[in-house]
Amino acid sequence: MVYRDFRSDTVTQPTQAMRVAMMEAVVGDDILGEDPTVQELEATTAAMFGKEAALFVISGTMGNQVAVMTLTQLGDEIIVGADSHMYNLEVGGLAGLSGVQARPLAAERGRFDLDKFRQTIRPRGVQSPVTRLVCLENTYNLNYGFALPQSYLAEIATIAHEHEMQVYLDGARIFNASVALGTNVQALCQDVDALMFCLSKGLSAPIGSMLVGSKAFIDRARWVRQRVGGGMRQAGHMAAAGLVALRTMVDRIPEDHQLAQRLAHGLTAIDPTLVEIDKTETNIVHLHFSSVGKSATEVVDRLLEQGFKIKLIVPDDCRMITHYGITAADVDEALLAIREILGR
Repeated sequence: MVYRDFRSDTVTQPTQAMRVAMMEAVVGDDILGEDPTVQELEATTAAMFGKEAALFVISGTMGNQVAVMTLTQLGDEIIVGADSHMYNLEVGGLAGLSGVQARPLAAERGRFDLDKFRQTIRPRGVQSPVTRLVCLENTYNLNYGFALPQSYLAEIATIAHEHEMQVYLDGARIFNASVALGTNVQALCQDVDALMFCLSKGLSAPIGSMLVGSKAFIDRARWVRQRVGGGMRQAGHMAAAGLVALRTMVDRIPEDHQLAQRLAHGLTAIDPTLVEIDKTETNIVHLHFSSVGKSATEVVDRLLEQGFKIKLIVPDDCRMITHYGITAADVDEALLAIREILGR
């Protein structure tokens, strides 16, 4: 059976142009700083974001953990979103690798209350950890995908910098955020000190993420990456796909958002309680089944039997993500299958 896979934009397949670029890449030893394709990817990324430098890493999780290790000291405290990826889904890496104390803060649609954020920053004292870093996420919450505007990022950065903190952004889906907000990534990220984004989600590269920031940050992050085993040899074969992703896949992201809207509106036509339309901002559709007489578990299982893969979150909720490889016909057929399962 050929499955239509709505579980995540991580299931995307590389384009033919990526496959050719990977095969033909000019490569060298990246640990020795001799891979020209990696150098090109890093320079292209830095220029795109208006930052001094960039670093190619294997995954978003590695990027997040290397960044925190680079920006903090043992025993520091960092502020994170309570629903953020790095706090919930990175295997305790903040404590295990960086030795930091993570302080989770509620983030309504990804945004901290500014007064509560100020109050969370500890005054310096002999009995207190140093609040060294605030970690934001854009888009926020992997089960919703809320886009945080530049104005909010600037407000957080102003407060953080007043308290001698740095601002790190987990921008795994930053291009989805920029498309949703109608701005470019350089403007959107101008106030953060460092960030990461994934090449392997909506941009469809087979592997890799990028860390971006000052030259001093990237120089140290390169050393930290080596410490955790992330140094690579002929990495240009992978970096070549990343270059194609940046050059050819950013402009098609609006298609994913349009399909997510098509899916969300189709679901509300089946039953208005299935989806909160105003919370579908990017390519992620969050479904609630609590009021329709079916569990999400049952719906997920029955959809699988019909050739559709979607992700179960909790017994009453699941998510569907649109991405390269999902078509309008796939969306429409999934809607028909869900209507049939729900008996509507």
